[in-house]
Amino acid sequence: MDDPVLLTGAEGRVGQAILSDLSDEYEWRLLDRDPPTRDTSHEFVVADITDEEAVREAVEGVSAIIHLAGDPRPEAPWNSVLANNIDGTQKLLAAAADEGVEKFAFASSNHAVGAYETDERTPDLYRPHDDFRLDGTELPRPSNLYGVSKASGEVLGRYYHDHHDLSVVCVRIGNLTKGHPPRDYERGQAMWLSHRDCAHLFDRCLQADYDFEIVYGISDNDRKYYSIERAKEVLGYDPEDNSAEFSDE
Repeated sequence: MDDPVLLTGAEGRVGQAILSDLSDEYEWRLLDRDPPTRDTSHEFVVADITDEEAVREAVEGVSAIIHLAGDPRPEAPWNSVLANNIDGTQKLLAAAADEGVEKFAFASSNHAVGAYETDERTPDLYRPHDDFRLDGTELPRPSNLYGVSKASGEVLGRYYHDHHDLSVVCVRIGNLTKGHPPRDYERGQAMWLSHRDCAHLFDRCLQADYDFEIVYGISDNDRKYYSIERAKEVLGYDPEDNSAEFSDE
């Protein structure tokens, strides 16, 4: 890609995981509501995702967008997720459509489908012998209002793909941790995403050809109840890590 890639929420955990491996692979335009906490050689825009004018300026001239910005708290109240996660995402999608951006990768979340984890299914759901899988074709079942906002972002992405020809991939991110996954936490192992697999996955979101997709963002764990087959098939995702390598059986 010759034109810049806009990365919103660049100072967050996912943004830093992406940049840790891909900093030199693209011309980045980084956006965050707070100034950078570390030196960066990339263009940095300090702006709030709810500021429509600032968002439109940030989108000018970019070829692709990775959208991470928003309130990341699972317990975030409605007024915050409405403004930061839903309205902010709509402003960015509208600006991307008007600018003719080629690809839009939206950071969705496991919380968009958290209510599939019922008492009847857990804890077997998190164990290697269980073959239940969510594959991205199921309807959302949010576990909190944050999850509602992520499901709303997916629907907004579908709208802007269908009516504005924007290529959109929604990545339902699992449990991103730096280093090894939590050894004594079965759910965390089942949805673990390593930093290098995270960077690789979003790299594929920028490189692959797709229309509208919902995929799961986890490593290739023995324990899993999210299927990564669609990410492999459509995006060419080829994860290297597996939480089983770190678990104490």
